Amino acid sequence: MGWTHTLIVLLFSACAAAKDLYKILDIHPSASKRDIRHAYKNLSRRYHPDKNQDPDAKDKFVDIAYAYEVLANEEKRQIYDRHGEEGLKAHEGGQNQHANPFDIFSNFFGGGYASQQVRRGPTSLTEFEVELADIYKGANIDFMIKKRILCDHCRGSGAASDSDIHTCSGCGGSGVKLVKQQIFPGMFAQSQTTCNECGGRGKMIHKKCPHCDGMKVTDYTAHYTLDVIPGMPEGHEVVFEGEGDESPDWEAGDVILRVRSRRDKGGWRRKESSLYWRETIGIDEALLGFDRNLTHLDGHEVRLIRKGPTQPGFVQKIEGEGMPLFDNHNLHGDLFVEYNVVLPIELSQQQRRKLSEAFLTESTHDEL
Repeated sequence: MGWTHTLIVLLFSACAAAKDLYKILDIHPSASKRDIRHAYKNLSRRYHPDKNQDPDAKDKFVDIAYAYEVLANEEKRQIYDRHGEEGLKAHEGGQNQHANPFDIFSNFFGGGYASQQVRRGPTSLTEFEVELADIYKGANIDFMIKKRILCDHCRGSGAASDSDIHTCSGCGGSGVKLVKQQIFPGMFAQSQTTCNECGGRGKMIHKKCPHCDGMKVTDYTAHYTLDVIPGMPEGHEVVFEGEGDESPDWEAGDVILRVRSRRDKGGWRRKESSLYWRETIGIDEALLGFDRNLTHLDGHEVRLIRKGPTQPGFVQKIEGEGMPLFDNHNLHGDLFVEYNVVLPIELSQQQRRKLSEAFLTESTHDEL
């Protein structure tokens, strides 16, 4: 892995000029520091060479680190916004001396990304209901999640500044104390216990961070977009990697959305790739037939034709008008239309006479 990292550092130093750093991080030029951190967090994890084996991942990882190095620094960002990368070069004396992209990554994540011993934060699972029409057509749905993130000011240390963090004098920075206890006269047992002064952290904070009051994290409402793919199965899980609660004690867990269609009483129903609809018709249509249109989930019309009598509860199958298949959007399942026949509440004398004549005539004809 060493030679790969060396190569990437060289590439980082020769990062191509005239690149739109905001576009690299996929953020707006008015993005806040928090937006910049959030973008770097997601993109650097996605394109880290130890995780992403795509041939272009290394170059993207370099560009992402460079963009973050500039935009996260208020002074460099102002120079870049006014004068572009040429202005940055002039500010740096014409030399492209940039930080090692792996150092940037390590400092951001606390150096524990590649370690298998890093504690993983909790993963949240949320049942997420969407309209069936959105699953049929596909959609981008914006939503928000309240979570905790590392304090922007202290970066999770809980201290007002680095100089306010001191080694615990009670344990010498080890986080534990050795306690000697007499068992018998002349016999002692020595045990190890968590330091009661620093709580096992090995560090003492003399002045708390004024932004988080020493809590190390702050409340934050994050905005996300769920990409609903046409035909997405019921219960399909979409993972937002590393978007759980942040803490200096763990690597953020995932946010998982379990997508289901919203059940509307009397509306469209779905079972795997099939769709179900209940169509109501009158007694005249049930007896004489009908030709009508049904408006589908995406607005197109489906023609319903019955030329003979339709029994109550009859189910008509219409091929290719069901849900799109998740693995092949060009193919669809089938639509099943169940007919509900509504009888009139009362009949006029003229209607009764005509019905009697029609059925009595038919009965007499059958007897003959």
